[in-house]
Amino acid sequence: MSKKAKKTAAKTAAQTASRAAPKAAARGHGKTATKGPANRLNGATAERIAIALEAIAGHLSAASPATGGPEPFGSADAFVWHPEGRLSPVPRVSRVDLGLLKGIDRMRDILIENTERFADGLPANNALLWGARGMGKSSLVKAAHASINIDRKPADRLKLIEIHREDIESLPGLMDLLRSSDFRFIVFCDDLSFDGNDASYKSLKAVLEGGIEGRPDNVILYATSNRRHLLAREMIENERSTAINPGEAVEEKVSLSDRFGLWLGFHRCSQDEYLAMVRGYCGHFGIKIADEELEREALEWSTTRGSRSGRVAWQFTQELAGRLGVRLAGKS
Repeated sequence: MSKKAKKTAAKTAAQTASRAAPKAAARGHGKTATKGPANRLNGATAERIAIALEAIAGHLSAASPATGGPEPFGSADAFVWHPEGRLSPVPRVSRVDLGLLKGIDRMRDILIENTERFADGLPANNALLWGARGMGKSSLVKAAHASINIDRKPADRLKLIEIHREDIESLPGLMDLLRSSDFRFIVFCDDLSFDGNDASYKSLKAVLEGGIEGRPDNVILYATSNRRHLLAREMIENERSTAINPGEAVEEKVSLSDRFGLWLGFHRCSQDEYLAMVRGYCGHFGIKIADEELEREALEWSTTRGSRSGRVAWQFTQELAGRLGVRLAGKS
């Protein structure tokens, strides 16, 4: 709601209240002892009504998505979705080059092929990337999106829209916004999982397959999670113990993951894969260090962290580059 509309609503309320004041005074004619206080009371009431209406108008304006005007998707290739109906463009996506993602070749090839088919208007599956932390699940989604767009004309470029886990209930509203667009969209949710009595997963289920409208043809959903079934074990067990038919309750929970047609599992990397990641980063960013010393320091770093992963390899690379005075200018 515009400022003009809000002022009009407040003015109308004030006029209504002021018209009501003489009528109240006429009904109280002859009661001169209360006439002054009544007028003051009516004036105060009108002011309160005007203030309340203006506040309501402000809330409605904030909650309403922007309408009219040109489609916003041409301004960027990536956006962040806000549940009040707003898309924020992301001029520069935080990502790594596809060639730097080591140890996940099979998952990389499958996701790239699926994304290319979707970008070309062919059938493709929603994808769930699940497994070990720090193994490049979200990095692969962002890198795949960038690699698909390299040689595409502006009108054919894929758009990446990130929706936060806590905003999943607003997903149907996002689908309504995207449905009428000529662009094609990857809707991406990082670290997706559900705990406790959270029922927002039902909004995701409806969009994936079960709703009467379903997923728009120009939208595909990619999600990452540390859990294969997206739901905590105790959440499933609670359903089993309290349901009249425990088997059906568990099936209801597990069926959420089943609605992703593509499952890509990411597992902990070996020592050789971890060292290949470190060497790949150092070669890409021009970090000069003897290979024997690099291997020794990288293994020592992973030991102190208690794990080996792509994330640990990147953190070590940042530490090494900072110590040697090398700027990581090649990171896009």
